[in-house]
Amino acid sequence: MTALDGTTPRGGVSAPEGALQATDAAWRDASRPIDERVAALIAEMTLDEKLAQLYGVWVGAADDGGGDVAPHQHDLNDDVDLDALLPSGLGQVTRPFGTAPVDAAVGALSLARMQQRIIAANRLGIPAVAHEECLAGFAAWGATAYPVPLSWGASFDPALVERMARRIGADLRSVGVHQGLAPVLDVVRDARWGRVEETIGEDPYLVATVGTAYVRGLEASGVVATLKHFVGYSASKAGRNLAPVSIGPRELGDVLLPPFEMAVRDGGARSVMNSYSDLDGVPSAADRWLLTELLRETWGFDGTVVADYFAVAFLKLLHGVADTWADAAAAALEAGIDVELPTVKAFGEPLRAAVEVGAVPMDLVDTALRRVLRQKAELGLLDADWSPIPPALGRLGLADADLAEADAAHADRLRGRIDLDPPANRALARELAERAVVLVRNDGTLPLAAPPVIAVIGPNADDSYAMLGCYSFPTHVVTQHPGVEIGIRIPTLVEALRAEFPGSEIRHAVGTSVDGGETDGFAEAVGLAASADVVVLAFGDRAGLFGRGTSGEGCDAESLALPGAQQALVDAVLDTGTPTVLTLLAGRPYTLGRAVSESAGILQAFFAGEEGAGAIAGVLSGRVNPSGRLPVSIPASPGSQPTTYLAPPLARASDVSNVDPTAAFPFGHGLAYTSFEWSSFAGDEASVATDGAATVRLRVRNAGDRAGVEIVQLYLHDPVASVVRPVQRLIGFARVALEPGAAADVAFTVPSDLASFTSRSGERIVEPGELVLSVGRSSGDLVHAHTVRLAGATRVVDHRRALHPTVAIERMSA
Repeated sequence: MTALDGTTPRGGVSAPEGALQATDAAWRDASRPIDERVAALIAEMTLDEKLAQLYGVWVGAADDGGGDVAPHQHDLNDDVDLDALLPSGLGQVTRPFGTAPVDAAVGALSLARMQQRIIAANRLGIPAVAHEECLAGFAAWGATAYPVPLSWGASFDPALVERMARRIGADLRSVGVHQGLAPVLDVVRDARWGRVEETIGEDPYLVATVGTAYVRGLEASGVVATLKHFVGYSASKAGRNLAPVSIGPRELGDVLLPPFEMAVRDGGARSVMNSYSDLDGVPSAADRWLLTELLRETWGFDGTVVADYFAVAFLKLLHGVADTWADAAAAALEAGIDVELPTVKAFGEPLRAAVEVGAVPMDLVDTALRRVLRQKAELGLLDADWSPIPPALGRLGLADADLAEADAAHADRLRGRIDLDPPANRALARELAERAVVLVRNDGTLPLAAPPVIAVIGPNADDSYAMLGCYSFPTHVVTQHPGVEIGIRIPTLVEALRAEFPGSEIRHAVGTSVDGGETDGFAEAVGLAASADVVVLAFGDRAGLFGRGTSGEGCDAESLALPGAQQALVDAVLDTGTPTVLTLLAGRPYTLGRAVSESAGILQAFFAGEEGAGAIAGVLSGRVNPSGRLPVSIPASPGSQPTTYLAPPLARASDVSNVDPTAAFPFGHGLAYTSFEWSSFAGDEASVATDGAATVRLRVRNAGDRAGVEIVQLYLHDPVASVVRPVQRLIGFARVALEPGAAADVAFTVPSDLASFTSRSGERIVEPGELVLSVGRSSGDLVHAHTVRLAGATRVVDHRRALHPTVAIERMSA
């Protein structure tokens, strides 16, 4: 394999004899309609050239010396002969920055040289799409590590998430990356699933609105957003990664699909990635109903569908629905997969042979090819004046001619000259982290008034990695390269508390590891706690992949008890009687035992990123007035999964079962250091048509002595329906920032479409009957309710239905 390290690629390829003159080709003419250009290009292409556009190559993945960062990576990522492939062209370059630690400028130069090599090698001169992971920021060495998506959900702030995505997209585009593999739009169904940290929460409307905002931001920067994982991945049995999914049409249609539907329609996403799972025995990568009939023919999606890594091969290897690699390729193409990622397996020689003998129709190839080339045209990759020099290198004065200077010294001259973690990025990471910290419990101890001695106890107290999720670059890649620096500045909680409380003595003890179960450090920790004025416990998760952590891809939990001996240490510290604040740095919610009622306070931070420690310290001191809300419920019992707040009556506590699934703290819950009064609630209508809209309104006043943010949540209850419905369902929310004494009138106008659901026939309907619209501080704290009757005939609605309420906020000064 060829290393992207800024040095000369092995086996350089010159332009093939008989290569077309790029400037003379009709498909190079950017003034012509894209469809016309694509048709002209396809007419010029041989079968090998067509197929080459339908796969990626993972440069360096087979021999970089690191561990697996994708399922079965080293089983399936064969050492590809790039020199043999490139004369036919190449569809995508996989993770040029995210495979191994590489300086940003050196990586950009290496990618530019790779693109020049690809162009020179194929007679049509078509460059490749470069894609990268960007779940919690650009997954590159030295790039900003933002809070994970579960923190985005906790912020209840789509506008801020959109701003973050714009910055991520700008960083990607600056170094030559065209496509980002984010956001994850899976809705949490079982918190034991390791990838909960990658999701936005357990409510489809929250996931949809925040995820769509991310899509808008990334796409606005010129980078293709990739929705994943389509669909059902998060509903795997027992919360196990890459496990079967058995769900009904209503869970699929009303819970799992809406975020994707909104991101396609309102976000303008240009790519979708399939789920690894099967839905009731049909693998998503081979599901024509899902990838073609629903996504394209019904929703009107006209972008590309890319395979999750090795998903095409998994049709043969794991699912057992294909006998040969050619069968797997045919099934994926027929279903609607356009691009095999991360590297070529089934879409190469096996597919070529199948097409040549007529086993796979050429029309299937051309259909996928047309979508791939159209996207390349949209990105400017087919234009006559396209340059492999990305903007960041262009700003450093590099030109195409400089790419011929392929010595290591040239790369060294650029090293360190591209900053992917500038102050503006860090400021945005801090802003999001501060808005995402959830104050779950407070007995009045918080905020801390500069106590003389603060004991900071726990395995996550003095560890920079405690702030990072599994798809942050340091966790994902750097941890597998011993001796490599983390690449960015990530203060630990101990460091942040010393900066936040300069007049306090900060004493630290580890006590136990995250999941080792050790108790030999308990005595020191308990002694420290007993001698302190207040204790801050820093507990939670260690992110990793495939069992290398307690949270992350392939790090599923058997129960939601805190890992290792952490709960025992919590109890031992509580026994000292010292006021104790439990701070969770985690990728999922956990049961908290006695801390629920006996702790002085509880803070929940979901892998808050490089500025997370400062955000947490700011909440503890009161510098930050917390406004985060729980995007997932905190369970009361470790063994009550799977359960979410989206529960029908039979899934709630009852006297016919001894298992009580009621959460300790419900979805949407969160406290602040000020109080808000809700008054003047009213509903404008008692009855509306099934194609009408109802309005509810209230006044929110900041009754405290400091500025704060209230998040008003709107829930819908359908008391009687033709199918079983959840008791409560979030359909809207509003962030209301108010100065002390100030008030705002908040009105939600709710289209009847928001009451729609999947009927017994499989159609989405709005049916007449009574509805209850409630405003609440959480799903478990509904303050006011208005009953409205829908009148008229049952309506069938589709993807063109209204997806949001209209929210109006009228502010009044204090």
